[in-house]
Amino acid sequence: MTRPDATRLPLVPAVAFVLVWSSGYISGPAAVHAAAPFSVLGWRFVIAAVLAAGLALLLRRPTRMDRGTLGRVALVGLVMNGLMFGMMYVAFDLGLGATLASLFHALSPVLTAVLASVLLGERISAVQVGGFVVGVAGVLLVLGSDLGHAGGPVAVGIGCLSMLTLSLGTLGQRWIGARPDLLWSAAVQFAVSAPPMLLLGWTTEGFWPVTDAPRALVSVLFLAIVNSIIGLVLLSLLVLRGGSGAAASLFFLSPPVTAVLAWLVLDETLTPLQLVGLVVAVVGVGAATRTRRVPPRGEDVPLTG
Repeated sequence: MTRPDATRLPLVPAVAFVLVWSSGYISGPAAVHAAAPFSVLGWRFVIAAVLAAGLALLLRRPTRMDRGTLGRVALVGLVMNGLMFGMMYVAFDLGLGATLASLFHALSPVLTAVLASVLLGERISAVQVGGFVVGVAGVLLVLGSDLGHAGGPVAVGIGCLSMLTLSLGTLGQRWIGARPDLLWSAAVQFAVSAPPMLLLGWTTEGFWPVTDAPRALVSVLFLAIVNSIIGLVLLSLLVLRGGSGAAASLFFLSPPVTAVLAWLVLDETLTPLQLVGLVVAVVGVGAATRTRRVPPRGEDVPLTG
């Protein structure tokens, strides 16, 4: 049996996934400009949980989860959905740009390898370390000396914490141990993440923190249907056809695609120095992720949306 690799990735789903994943950094800021961040996420997770469970039932997918696995899936979901998205959407609300947010999350697969080396004693290559260093240097070039354009130090700090929780959550997928059905796992993770976000929204943002109802509705539906469900289906197809390592290697393409989409949709622009930083970061992350071994269980792909 041959090992799946990047050359086996089907072109159309791969391109579609990069576009879908990148569009999340556009629909997220659009949503928090029309409504408050915690409420947006709560509504998104409710819709996504219903859709994922409905699709799993329609396809008659087995859950493959005992009680212990269910608890671990739920806890990892709280980290990867509640904490990671919660912090990133707060950063969006504070002014963090779409391209920079995408850069933070693109660094996550390489940071995961670094954390696995530090926390779990796994081997890490010099190219991975170098790629992470180059990626961070590129991000620093994009940030520049004045953080005001990025929402200020608080927004940048929260964005970095979001990247860290994404990496920790990705490592947490290994702790799950078993291989539960992807759709049922996503349904559980969306379902357990919705109540905390809704509660935070109701207590800190009010019952109806909406400033632009049509825009909020379109953004939340786009986030739930396209980014959460379609993105998950595309990612699962890519993992099946090319393996988790090959699928993970696509994430470095997200920042430049996000930059183009942000320019077209959100009117975000980058200075020449920031463009250089973007290229440097993408090269660093791309080199590190494309030289990685193929993980045996798909644990190094952030299965979230």
